[in-house]
Amino acid sequence: MDLQHLDPRQCDERLAGLDFSKDLFHLALGLAAEDVRGCTDMDAPSMRGTTFWSRTNRYLAEQLTPLGWEYTTRDSILRTIHPDRTHVVTAISAAGGVGDLDAKVRSKNPKGPKMARVVENNGQFVLMTRDEVRWGRELDEMPTWCLLYKRDDNGISAELSLPVKMNGAYVDEWIERIPLDLPDLADPGVDVALLDDPGDGDSPQVMVEYLGS
Repeated sequence: MDLQHLDPRQCDERLAGLDFSKDLFHLALGLAAEDVRGCTDMDAPSMRGTTFWSRTNRYLAEQLTPLGWEYTTRDSILRTIHPDRTHVVTAISAAGGVGDLDAKVRSKNPKGPKMARVVENNGQFVLMTRDEVRWGRELDEMPTWCLLYKRDDNGISAELSLPVKMNGAYVDEWIERIPLDLPDLADPGVDVALLDDPGDGDSPQVMVEYLGS
C-alpha cells in the first residue's frame, strides 16, 4: 500500500488502526478554535496561538483518556499515550502544504533537542527501561504521531504525520502522512502569533522564515 497516497477510505482505516478518527481531530480542533474566539486584543500577542495549541492537545487528551490513554506534559511536549504503549500523539502547528501530500510540510516553529530525540527515535522502536515503572517502556521511544495544523485565511487544515528527522531546528521529514479532510473549521482569527506552540525549553527563540503552501 502506498502510504503517501491513501484514498479517503484507506485514510479512515489507517486512522482506525491507530485508534484515531477524523471526528476526534475535528472535535479537538473545533473546540480549540471556539476557545480562541474568546481572546481579544487586550490579551498577550501570543495568546491566540498558544491557546489554540494547548487546547487542541487538551481536547485530544480529554477524549482519549476515558478510553485508557494517558497524558503527560514532560519536557513541555504535550503527549497522549496509547494504552498499549504502541504510540503517542501530540498536536503542533505546521507550515507549508499541510494536508497536501505533494507539497512539503514542516513544523512552523523551531524545536529543541528534546523534540529531536523524540523524532529521530521514531525510526528505531527500541525498548528501553528508564520509564518502565510508569509507562512500561521508555516514553521517548514510543512512535510519536504529530497532528499538524495550519491556520490561515482559508481556515484550518490538518494532517496526522509520523516524523523521522529534523533538519536544523525544524521537524521536516516524515515516514507517513495522513491527510485529514476536516470541513467547516474556520480560523478563529487571522492575527496568528508566531510562536503558537512553544519549544521544549532548550532552544533559543528564533525568527521563523515563512514557508508558503
